[in-house]
Amino acid sequence: MALMDGHGERYTLPMQVMILCGGLGTRLREETEYRPKPMVEIGGRPILWHIMKIYAAQGFNKFVLCLGYKGAMIKDYFLNYETLNNDFTLTLGSTKKVEFHNAHTEDGWRITFVETGAAAMTGARVSRALPYVKSENFALTYGDGVADIDVKAELAFHKKHGCQATVAAVNAPSRFGEMVIDELEQVSDFREKPDTAAGRINGGFFILKRAGLERYLQPAEERLVWERQPLEKLAKKRQLKAFDHSGFWQPMDTFREFELLNKLWAEGKAPWKKW
Repeated sequence: MALMDGHGERYTLPMQVMILCGGLGTRLREETEYRPKPMVEIGGRPILWHIMKIYAAQGFNKFVLCLGYKGAMIKDYFLNYETLNNDFTLTLGSTKKVEFHNAHTEDGWRITFVETGAAAMTGARVSRALPYVKSENFALTYGDGVADIDVKAELAFHKKHGCQATVAAVNAPSRFGEMVIDELEQVSDFREKPDTAAGRINGGFFILKRAGLERYLQPAEERLVWERQPLEKLAKKRQLKAFDHSGFWQPMDTFREFELLNKLWAEGKAPWKKW
């Protein structure tokens, strides 16, 4: 979204990043029974933090978090971020004083917390958080997957083709939504979780044009699933392009995947760590 500065010059807000953080995470019940999936840890830090670091390391540190199941835990984590992640000295008395002794590298992160409903589906969450998006284009991804994706390259690709939406196309098992992609990288069809999948699939890490997106989020009701009506409609209108990401991509849907990501981190082999 273009705005005017104090000298009458036009400028564009940096791209915001919307992250879906409200799901129940039922396939990872061992970890999500007492906390939301984005707060499940990799190497002692929530996977949500890792996702935000992926974007922030590339210059995108304005976030909109779509909260739902146990969203208060995500709020508490960031409200107490300074004390959780720094050494400090506390002086007690009528006026408490906290002196921090070291500094983390997340200075400048701007985070908007949006209560999108405990039972809302992904499309409804996007629709309810959309009023907080002010940038011309914005990123959208899930709060349970990491990748070594080049966000700046994807944004450049998105701006070049001019369509409403871009999705990172990755290779993965058939339990994910399959995309039919033509030679022009146009997504011509979107099939949510087909019985068999031979091609590239929805890896999240979307980039969306803010203007006009509402028309794809109708009817804006709690049952609206982003991966169904909106993406299917975008594909049929030829407004969904695929950004080929052949590098590392890994969701954390199961306990086995949780163990894999923690193993990679512990061994210093986490491909998504670019900071």
